[in-house]
Amino acid sequence: MKNRQRSHKALAHQTVTGAIELKTGRRTIRIKSSGQKLSAQAGQATFWGYLALSKVRELIAGVLPHRPTSNNAQPPVATALGFIAGIVAGADKLARIGQLRGDPVLPELLEIERLPSQSRLSRWLAIFDGAARNLRTFRALWHWVMEQLPSRPGGYTLDLDSTALVHEDGHQQGVKVGHTRLGLKPCLHPLLAVLAEPKVVVQFWQRAGNAHCASNLLSFTEELLSNLPSHVRLRLIRADSGFQDDRWLSLLEAKGLRYIVVADLSVRVRDVIKRETVWAATEVPGVEVADVIYESPYASRARRLVLLRRPVADARGGGKLLLQCPGYKYQALLTNLPRQEVSALRVWRDYNGRAGIEGVIKELRSGFGLPGLCCQNFWATEAAHSLAVFTYNLVNLFCRHLGWLERMHIATLRYRLLGCAGIISRAQNRTTLKLGIPPPKRAWWHQVWTKILSPYPNCNAVAQAP
Repeated sequence: MKNRQRSHKALAHQTVTGAIELKTGRRTIRIKSSGQKLSAQAGQATFWGYLALSKVRELIAGVLPHRPTSNNAQPPVATALGFIAGIVAGADKLARIGQLRGDPVLPELLEIERLPSQSRLSRWLAIFDGAARNLRTFRALWHWVMEQLPSRPGGYTLDLDSTALVHEDGHQQGVKVGHTRLGLKPCLHPLLAVLAEPKVVVQFWQRAGNAHCASNLLSFTEELLSNLPSHVRLRLIRADSGFQDDRWLSLLEAKGLRYIVVADLSVRVRDVIKRETVWAATEVPGVEVADVIYESPYASRARRLVLLRRPVADARGGGKLLLQCPGYKYQALLTNLPRQEVSALRVWRDYNGRAGIEGVIKELRSGFGLPGLCCQNFWATEAAHSLAVFTYNLVNLFCRHLGWLERMHIATLRYRLLGCAGIISRAQNRTTLKLGIPPPKRAWWHQVWTKILSPYPNCNAVAQAP
């Protein structure tokens, strides 16, 4: 019996191998597993180093509504930080955030015991069960983001917009059939406000999919204006035609705020265009403008209306075709900018800068997982989306801290910095993280760390690429 056992062990030793041989043509590569603590997200050490110096952990811990009753429960802030780490890593669903639980580096960087599972995240988000609780939590986060911005002598430009987040299964609260780029689909219809110059989101509200663009607009605006830090002054507010609401425009006028809003080319506006004969040429070839005072029967007062037209053959810019006025594409802008100070052409040029908010929305959708972060409860979904948007702001501020004033896409940032591999170890009561940085790029990485860890503010920008 002993001989048979020895024979079996010898056979196993000869035939069982821990390596896989991969033939790639003329070469054979041996593939084996490693017992070392490896991570594909070790580059996030730069991001979390910046957040540690910015006291973000303390900020989040102070605003969360969670009150755990068990002594063995993880701190609520640990779950929030794990959520942020998952979004930064590219997760677009709660389940994919949970798949990072095996990462050995991220818990060390976040100073938590372990990353949250999908079920833990679901229970954590379920605490957000109403508008008041969400507002109290995220109002403080939006305010903190704006406090990190410098004052601008001319003030900031505020852009408002909405987007449609499609959910084909359509069983979650708030998912209703609404207008999307794919036609009528089950969706959510959030409303957001963006400061155009730094490209940061300063407020985000979730709405049902069948909500109109102007739904909750007055409350949204009043809440936003009351939350502005004293050094953040608004020079202009811009919005598309979905926000052409008389009550909202009257609110802005009452608060002394200037605005440019796209006017809907309604029948009455078309009549103005049709009978308008004073079209003035501009310095832009092919673009003609007309500046009129328009009094709508649905408005409380007459307002300035800037009309623009350009030949149909001109492929630049936007505009709509009107059967009553063939040969041209038309645009109409409502504004309270004074004629004496701002010409019609300048109004048009100023509004064109609003295109930047489309890039922000695209980045939130494709890079920060908004379409996939959907819970059964409506307010939990709003909380998940708001925290993902806050993560976008943190990444934006991180890039600005490095001196990168031009927006860098999160996909590029993951490729260059955040997705660097590393090995973590602990010896002699000291933790060491070794990053897999090729020698030609180490000087650039040293500059990144020098900028992050500098105790004094400085204007020395780091190159955006090695």
